[in-house]
Amino acid sequence: MRDLVNFKNVVVVSGNFPILTGIDFEAGPGEVVLVKGRNGAGKTSFLRAVAGLLRIARGSASVLGVDLVSNPADARHRVGLLGHDSFLYEELTARENVSFVLRATRSDTARVESSLAAVGLAGRLSELKVAVMSAGQRKKVALAALMAREPELWLLDEPHASLDSWTRDVLDSALIAAVANGSTVLVASHEPDHGALIPTRTVEIGGGKVINDVRESGSEDGAPSTKLGTGNVA
Repeated sequence: MRDLVNFKNVVVVSGNFPILTGIDFEAGPGEVVLVKGRNGAGKTSFLRAVAGLLRIARGSASVLGVDLVSNPADARHRVGLLGHDSFLYEELTARENVSFVLRATRSDTARVESSLAAVGLAGRLSELKVAVMSAGQRKKVALAALMAREPELWLLDEPHASLDSWTRDVLDSALIAAVANGSTVLVASHEPDHGALIPTRTVEIGGGKVINDVRESGSEDGAPSTKLGTGNVA
């Protein structure tokens, strides 16, 4: 099984401070990896590094066969990140933001309307500028763009934060379909209940490196690791 993510002794430095101190991590198609750790442990930095948003100072890192050390931009259009930062343009409407993301990532722009409708932003809501939106609405716009792209690698940082229970279910359903089609999901979350998404591995980060990596019962090494329930998110 080929690795979609392969990090070997990866170090990332912010200013003069190492925020990742030598991470070793691999993940293959269809895996659902829960990333745990205390605040400040490096979870968000790890996801951002996988997304190609942080420069690798030392070590080797590849995502979807792309070398993140030399060509981080080449992987970004194939990776989807949903986190604390929406990366939206406030002066653009919801529709314009989703359209821009799809064009920038070389994705099919025909899915703009359906993705906005899926998260409850159809009609006049799609014409609202992001600047006047609530935190929950902004998260929905970012989610709509992510769902429309159908990335091979989903990176989720506290994905349920700011979302109502209905939209959480929408996200979980999208993840179930993505994993069934071979996509890989890395999710950093403090939630004790992950709804319909059941991790196949749990990775703990501490001090900027992986300190524990446990494969859940029922997941076999070398096979697509999908174990998803059908429960709703409360």
